[in-house]
Amino acid sequence: MDNKCFIGLGVMGSQIAKHIAKSGFNIRVFNRTQEKAKAWVEMYGGSFFNSPKEAARESDMVFLCVGNDEDVRSVITRNDGVLQSLTKGSIIIDHTTTSADLSLEMSQICLSKGIDFIDAPVSGGQVGAEKGELTVMAGGRNKAFKSAKEFMDLYSKSCVRMGKSGSGQLTKMVNQICLAGLIQSLAEGINFSKKVGLNTKEVIRVISQGAAQSWQMDNRWKTMLNDEYNHGFAVDFMRKDLGIAISEAKKKKITLEVVEMVDGFYKDIQSMEGNRWDTSSLLRRLENL
Repeated sequence: MDNKCFIGLGVMGSQIAKHIAKSGFNIRVFNRTQEKAKAWVEMYGGSFFNSPKEAARESDMVFLCVGNDEDVRSVITRNDGVLQSLTKGSIIIDHTTTSADLSLEMSQICLSKGIDFIDAPVSGGQVGAEKGELTVMAGGRNKAFKSAKEFMDLYSKSCVRMGKSGSGQLTKMVNQICLAGLIQSLAEGINFSKKVGLNTKEVIRVISQGAAQSWQMDNRWKTMLNDEYNHGFAVDFMRKDLGIAISEAKKKKITLEVVEMVDGFYKDIQSMEGNRWDTSSLLRRLENL
């Protein structure tokens, strides 16, 4: 089939779906807010439907990019969910960041109906989605992954199968664990530089050529110095992701000291009404202490 289904046309999903549509595939879409679905179809073509079930009909591949565990469970398993219309041999690719347990649960349910489920969280943010340069970390059966990779390559610069179902989500947890401390360190470094009277632009220019260099430094230092945070990956989403990692770590008796500390800092930012600020707003928190 040339029909592909996409569910969830938010900041990330709308851009991912765009790349699939521009590659010549007919996209059948569903979004909880129908106005977004209508607007997307007007811009990129395809058709929109009133339920996941109808959107998935006559499609051999369904892409999801929704909010959380319950959203994924709902669009797949409810009475008007995609499993009500998908046929045996179809594949569901879930780009939502969820718990690994949810991925295992959905995989088992789908496989019982002859349908593969691939957990495939992404990294790269809105800019990466717009440019088609996301990093995809996938879990699921290898045969299904190989079939889906052809399409995931349309909007990613790296797409790797990490192992069995749940492995993609576990890898995304590692990604967010590493980011948490990195962003806090960058915020502390910039704050320190400013407080001791250095020319912080020059400091960044110098240290970004050495071991301290990072994507966050390259892409966020200017907006951090300008106190601009109404962009990028929102604090609310980061806390959701860190909460998933912390919960998984507690189940496995793994220590995440820095992550728990930074999660608390993001909670402080939420209390400052910074729920939708970029994660680099950790600097604003420091400057308000």
